[in-house]
Amino acid sequence: MTMTQAEAPRGPHARAVALFRPVDAASIAAFRVGLGLLLAVGMVRFLAEGWVSVLFVEPTFFFKYWGFAWVPAPPAGVVYALYGALCLLALAFAAGLGFQIVAILLFLGFSWLELIDVTNYLNHYYLVSLLLFLATFLPLGWTWSIDARRRPERARTTVPAWVLYLLRFQVGVVYVYAGFAKFGADWLLHAQPLGIWLAARDELPLLGPWFHEAWAPFVVSWAGFLFDSSIVLLLSWRRTRAIAFCAVLFFHVGTHLLFDIGLFPFLMPLAATLFFSPSWPRRLLGWLAPSMRHPEASAAPVDAGWTARRRWLAVPIVAYVAVQALLPLRFVLYGGDVLWHEQGMRWSWKVMVREKNGSIHYRVRNAETGREWQVGPMRYLTWRQANEMTGQPDLILQLAHHVAADFAERGLGPVEVRVDALVSLNGRPAARLIDPSVDLARIHDGIAPAAWILPRNDAPPLRIVRRPS
Repeated sequence: MTMTQAEAPRGPHARAVALFRPVDAASIAAFRVGLGLLLAVGMVRFLAEGWVSVLFVEPTFFFKYWGFAWVPAPPAGVVYALYGALCLLALAFAAGLGFQIVAILLFLGFSWLELIDVTNYLNHYYLVSLLLFLATFLPLGWTWSIDARRRPERARTTVPAWVLYLLRFQVGVVYVYAGFAKFGADWLLHAQPLGIWLAARDELPLLGPWFHEAWAPFVVSWAGFLFDSSIVLLLSWRRTRAIAFCAVLFFHVGTHLLFDIGLFPFLMPLAATLFFSPSWPRRLLGWLAPSMRHPEASAAPVDAGWTARRRWLAVPIVAYVAVQALLPLRFVLYGGDVLWHEQGMRWSWKVMVREKNGSIHYRVRNAETGREWQVGPMRYLTWRQANEMTGQPDLILQLAHHVAADFAERGLGPVEVRVDALVSLNGRPAARLIDPSVDLARIHDGIAPAAWILPRNDAPPLRIVRRPS
């Protein structure tokens, strides 16, 4: 039994029913194909460029996420095999072959790689893990897929509207919080860290010479803020969607040329297509090859029995949405400058808003003998790891515990471990990040505010001036 227009519910109930109205599945099928191919290319690229060795084979110590210290770092052979397996899984994901099992394995394998070492964290890797998690239970594999051809009785041309809305929400969260992160004095009033980064890219043809002009980083900073803050609304409105998508392409091509940020400039234009009409791939195919025109998916009426059969879906969906909406705001609970103390920084979509550099040296002292040692991070880390951990207090703490354990293992302990951490944030004069009097070997990381992290100094970022010609 289906509802007629006269019987259709009204008010909040009507909006709830609308979440289950059928929409064309073509757009999410196209997104599935694109995401799978993009991940397959990414895996091959990591293997070809030698980055697997740099990230997982050369390091002898790995930084762990809080709560995920149990995640193992596999041997070199297993890592290479995992990348090869993930490439094949990504191709199967794109083709829709054994989709649900493939999606689960791809999510678990990809997330395993990302949890091995904190210094490998990138916002778009986190986004990929979230999208793969959603794919494990969303019906993305029964349209234009091998599974649909093998089991035509399960093939579908439509999906409930909430499936598309949930994917749009996940993509929208990234842009909205990236814009929110840029709403600050460093980005808008001091044009940092873009002033630092652009001045270092003066070798680029045509644009490079302009990057030392005083106004250039301000123009780029404000453009980035306005883009991130408005693009979701512009993509959501049909009249501005075409212009907005052109802006997406222009923005992400620009970031690809200026910065080495991996797959992000390719992932986000793909994700932006989710805001198009759900039937856009069918229309594109019909325009490119009229003889292969796919019929529009019919919009079947809403099933009147959805309330009794599908109400249970609301609980996990609302819970997921709440977590994704609130988790990026947890930094507010810590006070201070999150770009400095980093508590609440990860998983919050604070994309490209801070540049940190400085020097780290540990002072190790045997409390019984009074003997002291000066220890640099490079004794235990690769250059890349040392560069990443410099401005992240929880990683400085982790390495302090590793240093203490290493000295104890060599019969030189027990020891006290203190650190001299002088760090510059977004071009400010270097200042102490960690209280140098605190024995870090006795401090344990957690979610509570860290009193051993010193407040940021109030000095404004230094202005990058043009070099004399």
